[in-house]
Amino acid sequence: MKLKRRHRHSSKGSPKWMTTYADMITLILVFFILLFSMSQINLVKFDAVAESFRNQMIFDFYPSPIENENPTQQAKIQENGEESNEFDEPVKAADGEKEEEADKEEPVNSDLDELVEEVDEFLESNDLQDIISATRTDRGVVLVLQEQLLFETGEADILSSGEPFLTKVGQLLENIPNHVKVEGHTDNRPISTIQYPSNWELSGARAGSVIRFLTTNTDQLNGERISAAAYADTRPVASNDNEENYRKNRRVEIVILDPDYSS
Repeated sequence: MKLKRRHRHSSKGSPKWMTTYADMITLILVFFILLFSMSQINLVKFDAVAESFRNQMIFDFYPSPIENENPTQQAKIQENGEESNEFDEPVKAADGEKEEEADKEEPVNSDLDELVEEVDEFLESNDLQDIISATRTDRGVVLVLQEQLLFETGEADILSSGEPFLTKVGQLLENIPNHVKVEGHTDNRPISTIQYPSNWELSGARAGSVIRFLTTNTDQLNGERISAAAYADTRPVASNDNEENYRKNRRVEIVILDPDYSS
């Protein structure tokens, strides 16, 4: 009896070890390509990435995906503020800037307070408290000059009796860089003359006369830091129902404006 021979089937293609070797060579090639690409560093992008890690933005504002071994201890550190990032520093700098601004404002406010004291001393020494007053308001220092000191009724020419005080005001304003606003006010009784058709023209003319006197007789007070306003009878300080209140409403106010006040 003849034995049947078994024919070995030869596999087509490369041997198995060749496939493994080719895969290994491919991986090594990829690895060296990655090394080469990483060696070409973009300095701008690298600095940006490094800065983001230094600021710790991601770690400070988002929870870590890796569990902490001592979460209780970490929570205590955050509550006590023992660890902080660089974002805290600008806040401190801002506080420092606020302190510097406050230091700059203090001399201005101090000058205004000293001005009020100096004006009060002048009024007391010249017995002018009844017709002139100086007050410190949110707008600044307000000097109220009654009509009888500066003008005749219905006129806008400054009287000689008011010139000494206006000269003193001009000397005081030389030492203060604040903006000055001169406001003219009248009572509600109408006026109708050729020169002043209404109280608007009269109040404006009186404010202009005070400004002209101050700028003319004060060397260092120029028109760039002084302005005029006419209010006629729109801002009374007393009800217009008797002669005494009429006199109170007919006035000129010199306002030494506080730099922080916005009109």
